[in-house]
Amino acid sequence: MTGPSKRGDFLRRGRRDRLLRELEHDPYKSKQKLAEPTACPECGALFHKGRWQWGTAPEDAHQQLCPACQRAHDHVPAGLLTLSGGYFQEHRDEIMQLAHNVEEKEKAEHPLDRIMEIAERDDGVAMAFTDAHLARGVAEAVRHAHQGELELQYGEEDALLRASWHR
Repeated sequence: MTGPSKRGDFLRRGRRDRLLRELEHDPYKSKQKLAEPTACPECGALFHKGRWQWGTAPEDAHQQLCPACQRAHDHVPAGLLTLSGGYFQEHRDEIMQLAHNVEEKEKAEHPLDRIMEIAERDDGVAMAFTDAHLARGVAEAVRHAHQGELELQYGEEDALLRASWHR
């Protein structure tokens, strides 16, 4: 039998490079293992069994801001979504309720997925999120329910998703 093909080497090398980029993706992800249990003094999320979750913290729990509260404190979103257009203005309440419903569903299972801020703009609304996946999920839910044009741009340097929906 001969050794692995050059194509196989290329695929493995490509995968290894991609995994390295994924490890560096979120600067707010903890670099070290947190002491368990650790509670976020701001939102009450609990780091237990290796992940952040909702629960009741014991009195002796360590205290540390969770990554979502730290992002909000630093004003550094992981995702931005702008909603604009005449259709948006006419259906504003319905679309914003949809965005909050998606957030509530995700946040119930993943405490770090939140809307950080909603800012009014002349042509619509700008929303900042603690998680890029949530920003994309809200954007795609709006597009699915209301059609329109959705544009997604992922930044390589700042690990930020910029999404724009217009109708």
